[in-house]
Amino acid sequence: MSLPDPPLLVFSTAPDEEVARSLAQDLVEKGLAACVTALPGASSTYSWQGRMETSSEVQLLIKTCRSRLAELEQRLCALHPFEVPELLAVEVVGGLPTYLDWVRASVGGDPSP
Repeated sequence: MSLPDPPLLVFSTAPDEEVARSLAQDLVEKGLAACVTALPGASSTYSWQGRMETSSEVQLLIKTCRSRLAELEQRLCALHPFEVPELLAVEVVGGLPTYLDWVRASVGGDPSP
């Protein structure tokens, strides 16, 4: 029995809702994400090129599987307007089994055993 393709929650941001919608639609249409939740109103404070920055962003919660992560990363970096976009992948250790199966099926990941 092989282990299922682990579902991931990938965090990213977009500079505005238009870019967030465009990224979300592309990732879902390409089968790289099962779902992208866009949460407007995030405020990020960070150091960039030696300066302290604060900006309003749209937080993206991207649901995918480990088998799609490399391609998702390439696609996000190719489309994203930021020089270095946020991309943090966290393995999902639990959840509603039917939802996790849907995520796997939506991105063509390995089904659960």
